[in-house]
This record gives sequence, structure tokens and C-alpha cells, in this order.
Amino acid sequence: MNKTFEYKKKDNSTPEEIRDAVKATCDFMERAYEEGYYPKLSIIRDWSEHNPEITGEFAKPRVYRWYLNRELKKLISMGATVKVDYSRKLIPLNDPSLLTYLDEDDMDFTLKKLFLFRPERIDLSLDRLEHYTGTKAEDFQRYILFTNYDMHVEVFKQKYPDCVVPSRDGVQMPAYHHKLDENLGISLVNIGVGPSNAKTCTDHIAVLRPDAMIMVGHCGGLRNHQEIGDFVLASGYMRDDNVLDDDIPLSVPIIPNYALNLFLQQALEKYGMEYRIGTVFTTGNRNWEFSMKRTVSSIHISRSIAIDMESATVATNGFRYRIPNATLLCVSDKPLHGKPKLSGAAQSFYQNSKEKHLEIVIETIELSKKQNPQGLPNASIRATNEPLMGGPATEG
Repeated sequence: MNKTFEYKKKDNSTPEEIRDAVKATCDFMERAYEEGYYPKLSIIRDWSEHNPEITGEFAKPRVYRWYLNRELKKLISMGATVKVDYSRKLIPLNDPSLLTYLDEDDMDFTLKKLFLFRPERIDLSLDRLEHYTGTKAEDFQRYILFTNYDMHVEVFKQKYPDCVVPSRDGVQMPAYHHKLDENLGISLVNIGVGPSNAKTCTDHIAVLRPDAMIMVGHCGGLRNHQEIGDFVLASGYMRDDNVLDDDIPLSVPIIPNYALNLFLQQALEKYGMEYRIGTVFTTGNRNWEFSMKRTVSSIHISRSIAIDMESATVATNGFRYRIPNATLLCVSDKPLHGKPKLSGAAQSFYQNSKEKHLEIVIETIELSKKQNPQGLPNASIRATNEPLMGGPATEG
């Protein structure tokens, strides 16, 4: 049995030949994995002075085949040679030795690599993603929306009645998928309330290399000139959630993707919605009002215009894992102005806001797909030693 596949682009290779080469490469990777081996992909770039050959091992290549198709086509078209070998035997997820391969603190971030994650991490994350969401990992689309309310799920299911839904009841973070060819559709995940869930879900979704993640949630308005139902477009975050402080220091600025924010602003203007742009204060304490003096002092210092429990967490993990992201919130209460979130008023607000909120974000995604068919630019969240795949293929 042949355990090596190699393709070197010819000077006169046609687009069809390149397409067939990409397909053969992906097919070989999938076969290796199905036969119990991590496929090892090597990219040889003769033009690179410092990194002519970059390698990486993969798991479950079928799940993100759209991503491999895109990246390999780009590399082969530029003249790179691709090679796939059967690498190590798969490590079962219940093998204690698996843990030794999962510690990201042990990764050499100075070494240029092909992919951000080790195959063991891919295997475990995709398994956990299916457990938490009740849907298959391959059902996830390139554009991921996060909500913490069932009402957005209701609107999503009404708009996409044929969407994939969880296969069982009672999952922790149910996901819903409007599937399109090449995974160009939209996935909506109800992550529930709080930064811990937001971190857990984005830890695993990052393996899928989505083109964008957008938080679609509610917030407390913090300024006088805000009304219930107004929107908040985050331009930055005050990180008071604390769940990622050990991974990304608080001194590192976290900002949303500029292009996504422009598209969101265009959609808000199109629908004539009232909105403000500014800092979102994300707290890990749902009852922050019980320590109001301390919290309000931080709110004033940061000039925040809204408070929630998930947005900064999603954005920080997006930065950590190099995924363009943004936040669009809707003001559901004004806790500093005698308008707390009370049950009756909240239910009325939800009914009036839920459809428009989702429409604006879906409009944003369509704008993004039209103007950035190869994915949003992510140079602002990439370092000089970043993985080759997912970035400019010409990098040294």
C-alpha cells in the first residue's frame, strides 16, 4: 500500500489539473486518517529562503475539507509542491498519553508551522464540539454566530426551516446550521450565559478555522442617551471576565475586525437602527450590582457604553486563535438608570428586537462573503511566525 502522495505543479498546469491535485491530496489525507494514521502534510516552497519546507499533522481532515481545498489551491497555484505521508498512529481519545500532546504551553511558537493545532487537539476538540452542540463537526459553516437566548434560535429556524438541528435534547450548547456548498452557510450556537461557556465553545470551534465569529447578544446600556432596543457595536472591550487572563495578558489590546464592523455599520444604517459604537464591559459576575461601587468605577474609567458577560471572551479567543470577530449587542436594560431587566418588560423587548437583530447580522455576513470570498483579511491578528495556512502564502 502506497503511504506517500506527492504533487508538483508543472509550468503549464491548468486550473482543472490543480483542482484535481487538490482533490487527490485531500482524498489521500482522509484515507490515511481512516486507516488509523495522522496524515502529515508537507508544503515545499522553493522560493522561500528561510522556510522552504513546512509540515504539519492533521486529524479528521474531512471535517474542514473546504479549508484545505482553499489553502492548498492557493499554494499549488503559486508553485508549491505538496506531499502527504502516513505519520504516527492515531492516539485514542481515552489514552492517558493524549494529555501530553494537548498542552499548548509546550508549543514552540517561534517555529513556523503549517497549522495552528496538533492533531490530538483537533481530534479531542471536534469530539467535544459534537458533545456540547449535539451536531456533527462537519455541519459547522464558515460563519459562526453566538447567542445566549433561545429567541434567536427561534428566528434562525423560522428563516432556515431546513437547517440542521441537534440530534438529541438537553445538549449544553445547541447548534443550528444553515448549510451551503463549500460550507458558505451560517451556524448559530446558543452558548448560554457567562464567559466560561463562551471560552469553552470558542476553544473548540477555533479548530474549524471559521471565516468569522460574531456575538449576537443583549447588554445593559450604560449611557444616558441610550434606549431599550438600541444597538451597540463594539469597538473594544473591557475584560473583566478573567477567564483568559493567563493566556492573553490584559495589556494586549483586543479589538473587533475592522471590515466586519464596517459591514455591521452599513447594515445598521440600511435598516435605520439607533446604535452607538464604543467599549463593551464584559464581566464574569452576573450580580455585579451587588458590588456596584467597584464595578461602576471600572465602567467609568474604561468609558464603556454597555455591559455583558460574553463579548470580550469571544473576542479574546478570536484574537488568540486568529479568527476575525465582531460584536453586535442590543440594549435590553439600563441598570444604572432605574431600568433593570425585569421579567415582564424583558419579554416584551425580546419579541420586538429578535428578528431585526438577526437580520442585521445575516446582512453583514452576505456583505462579507461578497467582498471577501477568500475569507476576511486577518493580518492584524497574525504574528510574524504564524502558521502558513490561513495567511499569505508568500510569507518567508
